[in-house]
Amino acid sequence: MFRKKTAPAEKILILGLGGVGLYLAKRLIHEEYAITIIEPDATLVAHADGQIDARLIKGSAMDISFWKEAHAEKMDYLIAVTDNDAVNMMAAMIADSFGIAKKIARVRSSDFGNSDSILTAEDLKLDLLIHPEELVAQEIVRLIQINSSNEIIDIAQGEIQLLATGIDKTSPLANKKLKDIAGMYDNFPFRVVAIARGISTIIPGGDELILPNDHIFIMAAQENLPSLMELTGVRKQRQQKVMVLGGGLVGSRIAELLEKSVSVKLLEKDEQRALELSSALAHTDVMHGDGSDGDVLAMAGLHNIDTFVTTTGENETNIMTCLLAKHLIEKNTNGNKKKDFTTIALVSKEDYLVLAATIGSDIALNKKVMAGNEILKFIRRSEFLSVAHLHGFDTEVVELAAAEKSPITQKPLSKLDTFFQDKLIIGAVFRDEIWHIAVGDTHIQAGESVIVICLSKHLKDVRKLFIS
Repeated sequence: MFRKKTAPAEKILILGLGGVGLYLAKRLIHEEYAITIIEPDATLVAHADGQIDARLIKGSAMDISFWKEAHAEKMDYLIAVTDNDAVNMMAAMIADSFGIAKKIARVRSSDFGNSDSILTAEDLKLDLLIHPEELVAQEIVRLIQINSSNEIIDIAQGEIQLLATGIDKTSPLANKKLKDIAGMYDNFPFRVVAIARGISTIIPGGDELILPNDHIFIMAAQENLPSLMELTGVRKQRQQKVMVLGGGLVGSRIAELLEKSVSVKLLEKDEQRALELSSALAHTDVMHGDGSDGDVLAMAGLHNIDTFVTTTGENETNIMTCLLAKHLIEKNTNGNKKKDFTTIALVSKEDYLVLAATIGSDIALNKKVMAGNEILKFIRRSEFLSVAHLHGFDTEVVELAAAEKSPITQKPLSKLDTFFQDKLIIGAVFRDEIWHIAVGDTHIQAGESVIVICLSKHLKDVRKLFIS
């Protein structure tokens, strides 16, 4: 059995009970953090009072008396996620005066917090500054790039490689369980450590079936990379063609990030905005038109598109236009689903995420949830040496050492599977001055460094495995 955390719970002060604040509070309380929240809206405080076991203070973040009431001087983290950029930035400086070690703020304006800004994150006393629109644009770009090509990540000083690749119906890995794959291809060690399937990330066990349209990460030693690439049939794919609906902050940023490497078309309903974007985006085909109109989509060349992204400010438009795009594609291909055609919808309501993925979009993203998850990752990572974050997968690669008498050292990995099934994979171990891919009969010894792959939300569980 895992041992319970015996150290005192870390204390976190959250400013703001809007979507991000409440989302974070629920997740952090579940992970045994002690939460205090300052919120001026009595309705939000009353609503949260019945949902979360946190200390709630009704008051303004700009009134120092409420910081004192919250015992700010005893806090380990500040998370400022009010709807006011100025309040969040000022709160970080107030927190610094109280001696709060780690400070996080959500700031929508991209004019602050960057290395070339007049006020950098360091000037603002911030350890992490979240720009929601930039965050979601970057994530959409990562998803498109994973779909359009194969990615190789070096870890452990290049001795271990992570290969990201898509699976189609012709792949030798398609429709096979991982344990069967291991038996069929045993001439060199490798492990499938993560699977992206639709909007879900899976940490797979031996009975997991790899399906066509999955995207997977495979870990292998550097010298075995050529064999792995031959096995998976990795090859350079043709250039992706992307259509973006909506030229707001997110849509225009996606086009800006992609336009030099990917063919991008951008549809904008507002004529003046379309004119501005056509000048600003030199390598993007900017068109003026209502993208929710099927005739407009067809005239814009939807039938040649690989990825369709909706980023307007209207949830219903984003979801339903993805559904319309799929219908038009199938109509153009005589009812057959176009291979590798993907839709991505930006939605602002958490409740719409499942709806969007169910009826209209292959992938649905929410700015508030993404901002919250980025903050959670930052807090969880503080306990580890983070080797890499697998973009497009809600997955972390971390390195840590096994403590004397820790649970991970008690048995070979195959006999420990029940403790961490679906949560993590032990990928590699540093032994005799060499990194080795871990397999079922690997037995981790005290003091050895280990590379672990896990869902971001399970970093706490990883730590419990490695402490005595």
